[in-house]
Amino acid sequence: MKKLVLTFALLFTTLWVASAQKYFGEKITEANAIEVKQLPALMKDKQTLNIKLKGKIEEVCQKKGCWMKMDLGNGTSMRIKFKDYGFFVPKNAAGKTAIIEGVATKEIIDVATLRHYAEDAGKSKKEIEAITQPKEEITFEAKGVIIK
Repeated sequence: MKKLVLTFALLFTTLWVASAQKYFGEKITEANAIEVKQLPALMKDKQTLNIKLKGKIEEVCQKKGCWMKMDLGNGTSMRIKFKDYGFFVPKNAAGKTAIIEGVATKEIIDVATLRHYAEDAGKSKKEIEAITQPKEEITFEAKGVIIK
């Protein structure tokens, strides 16, 4: 009887811990994830970088969860899109910790795209119209995401 109770307790604990994490896209692990705030230094002389990162989700697309942002710690944020538009994340994931695996890229984002992102984020018409210049950013295409 003790063994049966212990087995159920262990099973319940395992399921409870597993349910605290949600996987999206390819199933990835947390192993060897680097803090997202280290990325700008790692990208200094690179155009692209395959990497696994860990950080706090700062914002999520409020239309359907098709992108999210993480703070890079240098006054900028990085937009994370999902490989082949193949999965989305919950719209209420802001403030949660995420592990992302994929490719970081330096790129110039045109005004039309920046305005589209601002609209997705629920910005006002005035804020959207104030976007008049392209912007160089580090972006990320995630093949898999874990949200804790």
